[in-house]
Amino acid sequence: MLKIEKQLTDKALCLSLEGRLDSQTSQQLETEMMAALPGVEELTFDMKGLEYISSAGLRVLLVAMKAMAKQGKMKLVNVGETVRDILDVTGFSDILTIE
Repeated sequence: MLKIEKQLTDKALCLSLEGRLDSQTSQQLETEMMAALPGVEELTFDMKGLEYISSAGLRVLLVAMKAMAKQGKMKLVNVGETVRDILDVTGFSDILTIE
């Protein structure tokens, strides 16, 4: 189960994620994210409540990164140790902005 909270302020969108981002929930995130992206110049994923991310979840981050490369910037914040380890092992920590 994945809980997604969206907060749009001017041209900045923050997506707060809670739960698991995996093959069962990644399509939900991608659908909601892509619907909210037009006009957004700064995309933030707040991962404070994210317990796990699978390869399907990583793919959604890649989709977001490619979309934002054309219209602004993207970053991940409040990344927990378990998710950070997955990002490090897969090399995603080298291509994503993590604060």
